[in-house]
Amino acid sequence: MVGMDDVASAMLQTLNDGFPAVERMTAADARAAVAARRQPVVDPDAVAQIVDREIDGRGGAITVRIYRPHRGEGAAVVFCHGGGFVLCDIDSHDGFCRAMAARTSAVVISVGYRLAPEHPAPAAAEDAFSAFCWVVEHAAELGVDPRRVAIAGDSAGGNLAAVTALLCRMRGGPTPAAQVLLYPVIDPSFDTESYHRRATGYVNTRAAMRWYWRQYLGGTALPEPSHLVAPARAESHADLPSAVIVTAELDPLHSEGVAYARQLRSAGVPVLHRDFRGLFHGFLTMMPFPPAVAARELLWTDLRELLVIPPLMEPAR
Repeated sequence: MVGMDDVASAMLQTLNDGFPAVERMTAADARAAVAARRQPVVDPDAVAQIVDREIDGRGGAITVRIYRPHRGEGAAVVFCHGGGFVLCDIDSHDGFCRAMAARTSAVVISVGYRLAPEHPAPAAAEDAFSAFCWVVEHAAELGVDPRRVAIAGDSAGGNLAAVTALLCRMRGGPTPAAQVLLYPVIDPSFDTESYHRRATGYVNTRAAMRWYWRQYLGGTALPEPSHLVAPARAESHADLPSAVIVTAELDPLHSEGVAYARQLRSAGVPVLHRDFRGLFHGFLTMMPFPPAVAARELLWTDLRELLVIPPLMEPAR
């Protein structure tokens, strides 16, 4: 557990005072309000190249942004941004993805998946799965080892990363080298301990989460199979890739993230769970925030270690 200081307390107060009450807005108004709060990228030269392109998905074209580090090591991370399935986009997480590519020496592919409510579940999950498969299939073009491609995401993107790992196993797709779930949205149940203890006052709220889920589900009913939106409800979690799961103590989603880490472990999946005391939902992508800077360095180290795969043995002669 990592402790909180006065800097974190001050940041939490600032966020609580200024974050819009999305649950009282239309999706369009909420997007505009959140976009207006974006901070400029602080290190535009962190990576060697950034390319936007469109790839084919089950539901049509998907926009991806490809970040190439100055020194590539043959690994890749497919990243799904957060935003409650409704908000944010490739631009909102641009600084975080630049930093990830720079600090891990991995090619990072950020996925511009379809947003709700215009595209209800499981459209976003299908886009995430399609993008991951595309990266593996085009590994040679991207200059990466297809065995060293991780799937990652924060918040709602963590949900999409977890679902992608399940879909790869269930559909016989390529296996991610790892799944990296940053304070993930796991289940549309609002009766956990952290939902009761942290319902308001900690940036993300229970009311906002109810609104996000209604937008994504188009109501309250889950699609079939339910694991397309709620990964904890899969019949089995055996044979899934190793996981890094980050949770924050003051997050309404804390309990479900902790429970999913335990669920994966009980199925035999190697899990590294980093639980940050005194921190709150979304902190990792707050680029200048000192506790986030330290936490990201841990994350970059974890990713580098997970994505190192020994070379294939030469056949005996």
